[in-house]
Amino acid sequence: MATDRLISFNDLPARDARRALQECCSAPGWAEQMAAARPYGSVEDAIAQSSAIVADLSVADLAAALAGHPRIGERATTDLSRQEQSGVDADDAQTKRALAAANVEYEQRFGHIYLVCASGRTGRELLALLRARLQNEPEDEWQVVRTELQKINALRLERLLAGSP
Repeated sequence: MATDRLISFNDLPARDARRALQECCSAPGWAEQMAAARPYGSVEDAIAQSSAIVADLSVADLAAALAGHPRIGERATTDLSRQEQSGVDADDAQTKRALAAANVEYEQRFGHIYLVCASGRTGRELLALLRARLQNEPEDEWQVVRTELQKINALRLERLLAGSP
């Protein structure tokens, strides 16, 4: 059953829908395709559409999506990012320093920020994941980035379209 928020979203003018979607994911092509695919019968339908779009994004579109995310462990600039990275804030300064150093190493290796679905994870968990992903080949890492972006978009769409925390 559609929520009031989903119904309101489906009824938005295309420009307003794209703007709302870009709060979830800053890739313009993703937002354009998501807005064009409306109306959605359920939040799950929107999430499935999002995942399908992310699976087909070019590396340039993925880079545009990454531009909307802060580095893990850095002060987040949006409410969504602050909420998603809240587990990092609870960790010690040593973990934050280690994350900062590992972020630099990751960016040097892959040429883009480390993207991970941080919700519900501690700084130590995120650091361990980052270190493990440093072993990936660049083309494999882009696939991991896609998967993580799909997870993040799903959580954010849930908040946008159903009001879930």
